Amino acid sequence: MNWNTQRNPLDRDICVHIFSASAAMVGVCITVIGILRVVVAMHRADVIGNDLLALNTLLYLMACLASYWALRTRNVQRNHRLERVSDALFLFALTLTTVNAGFITWAVSAH
Repeated sequence: MNWNTQRNPLDRDICVHIFSASAAMVGVCITVIGILRVVVAMHRADVIGNDLLALNTLLYLMACLASYWALRTRNVQRNHRLERVSDALFLFALTLTTVNAGFITWAVSAH
């Protein structure tokens, strides 16, 4: 049993999930930026949440692009490296999403 032949289908599957989830999260972040702008306008207060969400959107986009590149590459070594990069970016962006949710909740409830 060769480790590389057994590993490729699972890695591609993970890459497909990162690609679709991160692309969806870009849309979610953009939607939340719009909603937050409405909340900010109603409370007459500006929050750093928009900046954090914009950064979050860029991280999800980078994860999406890295996973797409990993799916398209034929070089196995590059494929595995890109999969690790997209996985790390996605997990970091997901963590930042949680921080953003807490910050936005705190900022909105403080007003």
